[in-house]
Amino acid sequence: MRLYSMPSSGNSYKIRLLLALTGREVELVDCESGSDALAHARAEGILPFGKVPVLVLDDGRRLAESGAILWYLGEGTAFIPADPVERAQVLGWMFWEQYNHEPVIAVRQALLYYPHRAAEATPERLADLLERGHALLQVMEDRLAAHDWLGSEVSLADLCLYAYTHNAGTRGGFEMDRFPGIGAWLRRIEALPGYMRLDQ
Repeated sequence: MRLYSMPSSGNSYKIRLLLALTGREVELVDCESGSDALAHARAEGILPFGKVPVLVLDDGRRLAESGAILWYLGEGTAFIPADPVERAQVLGWMFWEQYNHEPVIAVRQALLYYPHRAAEATPERLADLLERGHALLQVMEDRLAAHDWLGSEVSLADLCLYAYTHNAGTRGGFEMDRFPGIGAWLRRIEALPGYMRLDQ
């Protein structure tokens, strides 16, 4: 398989992390923002929606969108529960991450991290994202203060939410000391056999 992945992106990191935790190999094509590799992949029509991550299977079929790729790679592993209700709950967290968490937590990080986004980082917008982000992190804290995982066991939901939460403080300026349950959860994920950092 070949994974077109942006090294600095949480959405791409989710896929790399699952691959590392399950011991599966993939050919990586680094497509950082503004890179020739990303422009080439777009020009060649490799990216169905014009963005990464994209997983190209051995038979040439392509999968886009991080959640869909995670679900495909998670089939048959312990990261997708056997119980249909628990599977649906995992999907609920994954949908919530893309619709609620990522547009706030990841966007504030992007505005502060990527030079080409700096013009969008107005004080008003950053303050709004900070307030909304803390409210979203509290949703996670409410669950994780009393449970080890977002589901009954570690699942795709945890990997999905980990990607942009683990550096929400260092890259996004969120006050993570307010969320001790999240902090303990982050450490549990980082202790999983095969864990790899964003920059590995």
